[in-house]
Amino acid sequence: MSPSREEVASPQGQSLLTRVLLALALIALAAWCVDFLISVHAKYRHVAPATYTMFWTRRAWLWTHLAGGTLAIVLGLVQFLTQWPRAFSRVHRWTGRGYLAGILIASTGAVGLIATSPAPFAIRMAFAATAWAWLSTSLIGLVAIRRGQVQKHRRWMTRAWLVTLAPITFRLVIHTPGVMTLADPPDVIAMMLWVSWALPLLLFEIGRRSWALWHRRRAGQAQAGLSRAADAGPV
Repeated sequence: MSPSREEVASPQGQSLLTRVLLALALIALAAWCVDFLISVHAKYRHVAPATYTMFWTRRAWLWTHLAGGTLAIVLGLVQFLTQWPRAFSRVHRWTGRGYLAGILIASTGAVGLIATSPAPFAIRMAFAATAWAWLSTSLIGLVAIRRGQVQKHRRWMTRAWLVTLAPITFRLVIHTPGVMTLADPPDVIAMMLWVSWALPLLLFEIGRRSWALWHRRRAGQAQAGLSRAADAGPV
């Protein structure tokens, strides 16, 4: 008897493994995000000049940025948890709208912070580039789903989510021992602001293309197996 496509490719097993790995990754990511949000709240919960330092006279812009960013981080996680089951389609749509609203609110705060910042130009430019990457990836993802391009929507919203995580990535990198000694602190901060979103986007693209190539090879091998079995005839 000739082997079926399911026997050759075993897509059910691959799908289960993919879902398990994705679930574990999301759990780890959620813990990472919660830790970041708790640390930010602990840092700015005491409203005083000594706590806010350079942000004291610009605290309204900071609060706007943090409020929108918190909303985007939390709802971004919900988006990934509800993007597959059809039972969650309505939740996914509404949390998606809230996620985009959070990005707009946070970006508004970012514009205010950049415009009033005494930081060097390199830092302000890097911060502005992060906001631009955040808005542009989100907008492309929104346009894609409005046109019914679901796969394109998922790709670009994943990219937008990686940019959403840029502050968390920046915090992780900047606290790595030895990083702040690579150059003058303002230069390191500017460079790490770029790295915090550009590097994850690059790694995502490499991973996505490698995954697609692997699947094409698997499909080719499965098809070749079916062809050989068909040529051999029934056993």
